[in-house]
Amino acid sequence: MKDMLKAQTSGEPLWIFAYGSLICNPLFHYGERQLAVLDGWHRSFCIRLILGRGSVEQPGRMLALEPGGSTSGLAYRFHQDNLENELKLVWMREMVGGLYQPEWGDVTLHDGQTVRAIIFTAKPGHLFYEKDSSPDTVIPYISAACGNLGRNRDYVLRLDDSLRRYGIVDEYIHGLADHLRTGAPSN
Repeated sequence: MKDMLKAQTSGEPLWIFAYGSLICNPLFHYGERQLAVLDGWHRSFCIRLILGRGSVEQPGRMLALEPGGSTSGLAYRFHQDNLENELKLVWMREMVGGLYQPEWGDVTLHDGQTVRAIIFTAKPGHLFYEKDSSPDTVIPYISAACGNLGRNRDYVLRLDDSLRRYGIVDEYIHGLADHLRTGAPSN
């Protein structure tokens, strides 16, 4: 976290790009929130999940960003006066187990402004990284997985509901959620 803060452009506000659970439930205070687009990255259930909404016996899948495409989400601007404490909340939540690689990405806000924001990308070299995140592969895992935070499928459905509420279209997430709700083909 400290390294990311050192790389922050001096005098610029700190933004974070939300594409998954931070959309549904940010758990931190922020000064501004806008719809935003991150080019060059897409959502992917590419991380094997053995805690929270999965287990060793019945692993699920967790969302990350992978190269390619474009992702619509939310950008949050932190208050400068309590920045480190609020960012610590994000770090404790998102960086457990070192599953993500935090990076800086250029995000286009709904108002047309482009800002640098912290993004959380997949780490392909990580033990829990799964190369195949296609719907046919991940649906059986997501459907069956459950852990101390609940069912993996509930996370996907909640994310889909949140995206739709903000008017964010993501065919990958919508297709997975439609399948989980109805059993219909994901494609």
